[in-house]
Amino acid sequence: MTPRLLTSCLRRSVQVPPWSNRSIATSHALAVRLLVTLLLLLVFATCGETRHDQPLKLGLLTYISEGSAQNAQDRQRAFHLAIAHLNQAGGVFGRTVEAVVADTAQNPDRAVSEARRLVEAEDVHAIVGPSTSVNSLAVAERVTGSAGIPFISPAAGTARLTDAADNDFFFRATLSHRAYGPALARLAGERGFDNVGVLYRDDLWGQGLAQAFDQAWDGAIRSVAVEIGQSSVADALRESAAGGAQVLVVLLYPAEAVTAARESLDLGLYDQFLWNGALRNLDLIEAIGADALADSYGVGASATGQPAPAWVESYVQAYGEPPVGSYAREVYDSTIALALAAQAGNSTDGTVIRDHLRTVVSGTGETVTAGPDGVARALEVLADGGQIVYQGASGPLEWDANGDLRLGYVGVWRYTSDGRIEHVRRILYES
Repeated sequence: MTPRLLTSCLRRSVQVPPWSNRSIATSHALAVRLLVTLLLLLVFATCGETRHDQPLKLGLLTYISEGSAQNAQDRQRAFHLAIAHLNQAGGVFGRTVEAVVADTAQNPDRAVSEARRLVEAEDVHAIVGPSTSVNSLAVAERVTGSAGIPFISPAAGTARLTDAADNDFFFRATLSHRAYGPALARLAGERGFDNVGVLYRDDLWGQGLAQAFDQAWDGAIRSVAVEIGQSSVADALRESAAGGAQVLVVLLYPAEAVTAARESLDLGLYDQFLWNGALRNLDLIEAIGADALADSYGVGASATGQPAPAWVESYVQAYGEPPVGSYAREVYDSTIALALAAQAGNSTDGTVIRDHLRTVVSGTGETVTAGPDGVARALEVLADGGQIVYQGASGPLEWDANGDLRLGYVGVWRYTSDGRIEHVRRILYES
């Protein structure tokens, strides 16, 4: 019974003769006391109780109209696969989980606009994404932090996000540049190089990764920033190679990397390359050719030593092929973690979801793994009041106080002469 209806009932029940002023006053006082008592009982009876009038609704913020088509496809597929696994298991709170996707392009203002649309018009309770560091920082500080909406970026690496003004609503499912920069520098040394040229994207993401690489590198180096939207990077390439660089370290987005690789080869400046994690996809091979890229290496996000076979099998069953683009596993894990946090807290409230994110991925409880059976078991245990530790398809998701991963794996991979991307090894990183 609502307070308004309760008041109406009380008014109808306390009828007094119109000729007795004293009776009216006395009855009115009694009615007020009774109303206050009943309202207090109603408040205490419903304290802590969550009404699930609406299902959990999750949003995906990712680039679609710009950036790597392969990455965009695989990340959307992973998101929808996670939603399917949740709903196959009966949903969250026993209700179907709803999903909505928004295109951020690679523009922070558009990312902010789309995030506001998801929050204010679509009424999402939590968000997966954005994919890029620049977009993630903008959304964290201009939308979700003040709105109280938790979100997990699957791919944002900039160290700036560690100290973002996000009211503790930002998390990420990938390691920061503090892990990837040193790993790339170590790989360059292992490959026998002692003099490198670096081309980096002149934005928050590229600057941070270039700085992390430079701080870990002890050989000769010439780093050159590439302005966004350049149709040619020939001058930047010449500048980076002027000191006798043996290899080009490419810290660019896929379309920019295609331009850099083509012009490097055409100008005869480089024939050896090292790649960042965003370039672990087939776009480059299709654009440049397998022979030109053969035996060039890169580092990026990696799953644990366990390949999450149940998750891979379910992905192949759904789409006919495993994911090739980067950060698909992280998208899946982010989606599942948010849903499990809602189930654990028995609420769609953003603060409650945030406060349970760390508890469903670390600590004590039954270990559950990525994939349909693991997700179903996790929801069952949480519904019964138990505790779980979710082990993701991408690896452990142990978040520190800043929403950064405490540990994770950096993957080393290479392009092969027959047009494949081959995993080489994994490196454990612990903060």
